[in-house]
Amino acid sequence: MNYELVQLEEKKVAGIRVRTSNSDPNMSSSIGMAWQRFFEEGIYQSMPDKKNDKSIGLYTNYENGVSGAYDVMVCCEVEDTVILPENVQSEIITSGKYAKFIIHGHVQKAVAEFWMKLWSMDLDRKYCCDFEEYQAGGDIENAEIHIYISLK
Repeated sequence: MNYELVQLEEKKVAGIRVRTSNSDPNMSSSIGMAWQRFFEEGIYQSMPDKKNDKSIGLYTNYENGVSGAYDVMVCCEVEDTVILPENVQSEIITSGKYAKFIIHGHVQKAVAEFWMKLWSMDLDRKYCCDFEEYQAGGDIENAEIHIYISLK
C-alpha cells in the first residue's frame, strides 16, 4: 500500500467514544453503532464550531498496541474554544509524523480491507492517534477516505 509521510498540526475533535479491542467479538458492531448514533441522533449536525464538513473515526488511548484495548471516537474537527453539547467528549489528535493513505470504495468494506493490510505492514507505529478522515461529498459506495497512522 502506498502512503505519504506528512507532518500534522494538533487538531481538536469532538464526538462520542467507545472502548473496544481487535479481539472483542463485538468490535465491529460497537464501532458501527457509534457511527449510527453520531449521525442518527443528530450529534454531527448539532456540533457547534465545526472546522469542516468531514467526519473522523479516531483510534486512541491504546493499551498495548494492536493487541490491547483502545478507544474509538466518532467525531469531527472543532474550534479550540467550542462549548460541547451534553454527552459529547473532546480529544486532541497530537501533532507529529503520520503515514497518510488515501483509499476509495464502499465505506465499510474499503476501511476493513485497509486495516487488515495495515496490520501486516512494517510501519514504526506510535499507537497514539490513528484516524480515518471521511471526505465531504462522497457517497457510501464510492467514498474517499484519508487514513493517518501515527509514527514514531
